[in-house]
Amino acid sequence: MTFEQLIPAPSSAHWVPPTQGSFPLDDETGLHAGPGTESTARWLRGTVGAATGLRFPDGENDNGIVLRIDSGLADEAYRLVVDGHAIRIEGGSAAGVFWGAQTFRQLLGPEAFRRAPLDPAREWTVPMVTVEDAPRFRWRGMMLDVSRHFMPKEGVLRYLDLLAAHKLNVFHFHITDDQGWRVEIKRHPKLTEVGAWRSRTRWGHRASPLWLEHPHGGYYTQDDIREIVAYADSLHITVVPEIDIPGHSQAAITAYPYLGNSDVVDTEAMTVWDSWGVSPNVLAPTEEVLRFYEGVFEEILDLFPSTFVHVGGDECPKDQWKASPTAQARIKELGVGDEDGLQSWFIRHFDRWLADRGRRLIGWDEILEGGLAEGATVSSWRGYQGGIDAAKAGHDVVMCPEQQVYLNFREDGGPDEPMPIAYVRTLEDVYRFEPVPAELTEEEAAHVIGTQANVWTEVMEHQGRVDYQVFPRLAAFCEVAWRQLPAPAERDFADFEQRMTAHYKRLDALGVDYRPPSGPLPRHLRPGVLGRPIEGPPPNV
Repeated sequence: MTFEQLIPAPSSAHWVPPTQGSFPLDDETGLHAGPGTESTARWLRGTVGAATGLRFPDGENDNGIVLRIDSGLADEAYRLVVDGHAIRIEGGSAAGVFWGAQTFRQLLGPEAFRRAPLDPAREWTVPMVTVEDAPRFRWRGMMLDVSRHFMPKEGVLRYLDLLAAHKLNVFHFHITDDQGWRVEIKRHPKLTEVGAWRSRTRWGHRASPLWLEHPHGGYYTQDDIREIVAYADSLHITVVPEIDIPGHSQAAITAYPYLGNSDVVDTEAMTVWDSWGVSPNVLAPTEEVLRFYEGVFEEILDLFPSTFVHVGGDECPKDQWKASPTAQARIKELGVGDEDGLQSWFIRHFDRWLADRGRRLIGWDEILEGGLAEGATVSSWRGYQGGIDAAKAGHDVVMCPEQQVYLNFREDGGPDEPMPIAYVRTLEDVYRFEPVPAELTEEEAAHVIGTQANVWTEVMEHQGRVDYQVFPRLAAFCEVAWRQLPAPAERDFADFEQRMTAHYKRLDALGVDYRPPSGPLPRHLRPGVLGRPIEGPPPNV
């Protein structure tokens, strides 16, 4: 294994002269962890140590593996030097050291991604190289929707490992929606007692006539969340929670009917939604609802130390507010003009509420409608335009346009793709995605703090289906998020594809049920289950 097969490819890598040699590892190879690098040392012993069978005993400074923070490097930058004396992994921060350790693991070969050694007698070596690297963006994320289909805690922890292996550092955790509330809130226990379960589930696209006629659900206890957050922190990943308001709230309204617009709809008869799409049932614009969600967010802030808290804000139909005397009176009382202004009032309230507690609100680009809250950051999902508008107005942006990086969209146009959704977004399409629009000035472009791939799970009923949609495209996305790449048309996809030959073996070792380049395997097929393919290239909006 050489540096020519690394993903993401580093900005600088070369052999240590005079020859293309290798550094041997054995039971005497020590591991010295400088101040601040202890978590990376534990990770190396627990992963690389388990895969190789090597002990990595505490070592001295001048041989073996040496971990050190070098304040002369940028925050997440790293330098990995393997010469005839030692393996030195230095980073500008603890995170930088950790990303360097991830590169070291790749250099050992795919077998280093297993949980136990295949051959206890194997001799392990690492190529004598120098690798220097630093990320382009500080927000390199993936959003996972666990509301439409619940992923048990062990699956979430596994996905954190997979994000870390790809040098992604933000896990956007979509834990509430119409189809299920997934986080325990102690002061409002019905959110999970009632709101975490639906009686049946649409099988396929929302136009499908098929149903899975059994209950589906689940939730994370507060201790589960603490474990997930602590584990992510050990991998230098920030977990950003998403609590949807004021739309995508049917599960919450089912649990507590007074949260809905009960003057125009029978909220007492409501159930957790069993289908897909945009529910018409949204929160009522009352002080009582604000107090309820302030209580929810108080517990969320206690569980998630992330600076950013996502409040959704997307796909909020206004029909119930238009028909509701309560909502219309509220519009007049607040002087917000119309229903868009009412939605903006919701978001502005929690922007101020979060800011007063040292946090920052982030929401989908619909929060631009009716006026953007002062401190809000925008997740630009409907295309580039929302992000462009926000950046030009001086707001930070995370670029995640659905036309480019929604990994629930199909990877191929073939007839065997399971429940095919929307446009074809190939591995090459994702590799040529550019997060920063050309029309932004340098100052405006600085507001694009990063990029994110989104994974909505309506047609992903278990972990294997999630794997199939996410991989291998997440590998292409991670390189876009990490590297300063040429313009999309000038990117060397052939080189990336060649490096993927090694990466598929890493994914195999990790047990990832990715979509093979040759197409779906029999276990991936879903014959006769309706999807919603859209032909042609996606619009660039």
